[in-house]
Amino acid sequence: MLLQIREAVLDDLPAMLAIYNHAIAHLAATFDLEPQSLAQREVWFHKHTEAHPLLVVEADGQVVGYCCLSPFREKPAYSKTVELSVYIDAQQRGCGVGTALMSDILQRAEQLGYHTVISGITGGNEASVRLHEKFGFTLAGKFREVGFKFGEWHDVHFYQLMLGKEA
Repeated sequence: MLLQIREAVLDDLPAMLAIYNHAIAHLAATFDLEPQSLAQREVWFHKHTEAHPLLVVEADGQVVGYCCLSPFREKPAYSKTVELSVYIDAQQRGCGVGTALMSDILQRAEQLGYHTVISGITGGNEASVRLHEKFGFTLAGKFREVGFKFGEWHDVHFYQLMLGKEA
C-alpha cells in the first residue's frame, strides 16, 4: 500500500470527521462523548497553522488517517512544547499508517524548533503506546481516573519525546 502524507486541506475534513467520530463512538482514545459536526471540526481545523501542522495520509486517494501538533498550554513559556494527536481509520490500523504519520510529524516538529512533544494516551491503548515507544517516547507520568467514558473511569498516560533542540 502506497501512502502519501501531505498537509490537510478543508476538503479532507469530511474524511477526517468520519475517522474522529468513529473514535468517539468506539474508543476511549478521545474523551469527546458526542459525535462532532462538520462545523465544529472546521473550527478545530482552522486552529492549525504552519507552526502547528495538521497532516493527512492517503492510501489509494482516500484519507486513512491524520495527525497534528497543537499548543501544549497557552502560557508563553510552553511555546517550545507541543501536543501530538494521531487518528487512524479503523480499517487501516496496524498497517503502517501511524508509523508513517509519526515519522513525518516528528521531523516537522524538529524542523519547527520544538523542544519536546507530549502525547496523552488513554490507559489500555497498547497500540498507541507501542507506536510512541517505537519513536523514543517515554512515560512521563499518569493521571488516574480523569475521564469517564463507556461507563468506566480511564487513566491518561503522558508520553514525552525530547527533540534535543534548545529553546
